[in-house]
Amino acid sequence: MNFREPTNTVTRELLFKKSRFIAIAMKINNIEEIKTIVSKTKAEHPNANHVVHAAIIGNQGTIYSYSDDKEPKNTAGRPAFEVLKGSNLTNIIVLIIRYFGGTLLGTGGLVKAYGESTKEVLKDIISQEIIDKKVFLIKTGYERFERIKILLDKHNCKIIEETFESTVIIKGELPATNCTSLKEDIIELSNAKDTIEFN
Repeated sequence: MNFREPTNTVTRELLFKKSRFIAIAMKINNIEEIKTIVSKTKAEHPNANHVVHAAIIGNQGTIYSYSDDKEPKNTAGRPAFEVLKGSNLTNIIVLIIRYFGGTLLGTGGLVKAYGESTKEVLKDIISQEIIDKKVFLIKTGYERFERIKILLDKHNCKIIEETFESTVIIKGELPATNCTSLKEDIIELSNAKDTIEFN
């Protein structure tokens, strides 16, 4: 089963025994972004007692990070991460901002509060499937350029760059599953005059 990644940002607020929990879920692209996002969130909530996070990154969901941010060990970031792990989502961070309400929740209460906050914020996440993509390079003649572009459209290609020299060089990306059929169509259209490379 392919992983999915979020396309929107969601914020939800919950109350547990007078403590306010604000959960935010959003897309991230790499592990380096986490520090910046956590710092920015702390700056936006200077009176919050804790800013806990859990994140999963990578097309296979193999990179992860979580932090209890001074809550007792494994009562905050870990339960949020466990919920996230079961969601089939990747390239996502969940931040949970806690404003202490004066009543101690205890270990079990904290685990429940952070876990529930994560479940709640994930309910409204809109996600898309991560598709394995390949980059291609086509060298074609000016006389075939327009027809090649129609082919690229047919194969769900996204053009990154076009260079016009003695030949036209088109760089783009496409779903990996479409590589073979695109190559066959280009050979047929150009009578094997044009070249295509994938990497």
